[in-house]
Amino acid sequence: MEKHHGIKLDTEKMIIGIDDTDSNEGMCTTYLGALLLEELQEYGTVEALPLLVRLNPTIPYKTRGNAAVALKLKTDCPEKVIAHVTSRIGELARMECEKTNPGAVFILEKDYETLKPVLMSFLEEAVKEVIEIDNAKDLISELGIASKSFKNGRGIIGALAACGAMLNPEKWDCTFEYLAYRQKEKWGTQRDVDKDSFFEADRETYPETWDTVDLTNRLVVCVPRSGDPVLFGIRGENPEIVSKAAALIRAEPVERFAVYRTNQGTDMHLLPAQNIAEIRDMHSYRLEGTVSTAPKTIEGGHVIFAVLDREGDEIDCAAFEPTKNFRYLIRKLVPGDRVILSGSVTSGTLNIEKIELKALTPVYREENPKCPECGKHMKSAGQGQGFRCKKCGTMSLSKVKYEAERDLEPGLYEVPPCARRHLAKPLARDKRQDIRLHPAR
Repeated sequence: MEKHHGIKLDTEKMIIGIDDTDSNEGMCTTYLGALLLEELQEYGTVEALPLLVRLNPTIPYKTRGNAAVALKLKTDCPEKVIAHVTSRIGELARMECEKTNPGAVFILEKDYETLKPVLMSFLEEAVKEVIEIDNAKDLISELGIASKSFKNGRGIIGALAACGAMLNPEKWDCTFEYLAYRQKEKWGTQRDVDKDSFFEADRETYPETWDTVDLTNRLVVCVPRSGDPVLFGIRGENPEIVSKAAALIRAEPVERFAVYRTNQGTDMHLLPAQNIAEIRDMHSYRLEGTVSTAPKTIEGGHVIFAVLDREGDEIDCAAFEPTKNFRYLIRKLVPGDRVILSGSVTSGTLNIEKIELKALTPVYREENPKCPECGKHMKSAGQGQGFRCKKCGTMSLSKVKYEAERDLEPGLYEVPPCARRHLAKPLARDKRQDIRLHPAR
C-alpha cells in the first residue's frame, strides 16, 4: 500500500477516484461508490452527482465493464475520508481475483486548477489508448497526488481518469445511469424482476432512455447476469428521465440506488483513422473504406468481410454472433459499397458497433429476354442458338442485363441493444439530420 503524498489536512474540498475493486464473479466498483456516497456524509457533504467513467473497452486485463468512479466531497477532515475510503476498499474489493488490483487517488481543492488540463488529457488517453501502470504511478509522483494502491495498483489508472472527468465536467459529452443495488443476502442468486415492467418503462421514456430492452430480440438488457450487486441500470439523457423509468420497474427490494453521471453512450472511445496502416489492436476507430470481399458466415455464426482504404490496404471486419439480426444487414453488402465503420480492433479484426452506408454499388443480373409479343420469358433454343418464345416464335440472341434492386438503403445502422458496448453511442442519441438513421429497435 502506498503512502500519502503531499496532503494538506486543512483543505475543505476533495475529489476521490476509485477503480478495479470488482471481479468477473462479483462486486462492483459503482456499488462501492454508492455506499461511500452515504457513508462519507459523516465526514462532510457530497457536492455533485458521482461519476462513472468507462475506459478503453479493449483492455485485456479488465474485469467486466472497465468502469471507474469519482466522488466530490466538501469536508473538514480529509485524512479521515482517506482512511475510511481505504478501509472500505480493503474490506469490499475482490482481492482474491488475479485481475482485481484496486487503486484510489485523492485530489485536493488547492490543486484543482493545476491538475485540470493534465488529468483531462489523462482521461482521454485512458478511454482511447493503452496506459501502463508505471506511467500512472510516475504521474502521481510527479504531481504529488495522494494515492493508495493494492496489489499491483492498476486501478490508479482508472481512478486518475475518473478524477479528470470530475475536474472537467464541461469538456466531455455526458449521459446518466440510475443503478439499483440488491440486498446483500441476494447477491449471487437469480434476480427477481418483472420483465414486462422494463418494456413498459421503455415505452414511456424512449428515446430519452435507451438500452433498457431489445425490442427485436425481446430481451431485457439492463439487468446483469453476473453475481454482482447491481439489480438493474437505466441509461438516459438526464437524471429525471432515468429516475422516472426506474420508478416504473417492478422487482425485488432494493438496498440502495445511485444516479451516476457517465460517459456511456458517447463514442468517446473512437479515434479517427485516416488509413488502415495506422490502426492498432486494443484501440477503437471510425474508418471509411470500400467493401472489398463479399461477407461470409464462418463457424459460430460470425460474419466476416474485408474493407479496402485509398492506399490499397485491407482490414477484416466482423459482425460477431452476439450482434444477432445486425448480421442480416452485413450479409447484404457487396464489394464496391462505400462504408464508414465504427468499432474496436482485436487480433487485427474490427468488431463493428455501427456502420454508415455512404454509397451502394450497382448490382447487375442477367435474365432470359422477354417476348415482345406476349411478354413471357423466352426459353433457350439450344446451346449457342439464343432464345425463342415457344408460343410466338420470336427470337433473341442473348440474355438481358439489368440493374437489380437491392434490399438495402444508405444510412446509419447499429448493432441491437443486446450487443451494444457501454461507450457506443446509440442512434437514439444521434442528432444528425443529413442521413437516415436505422435504430436497432
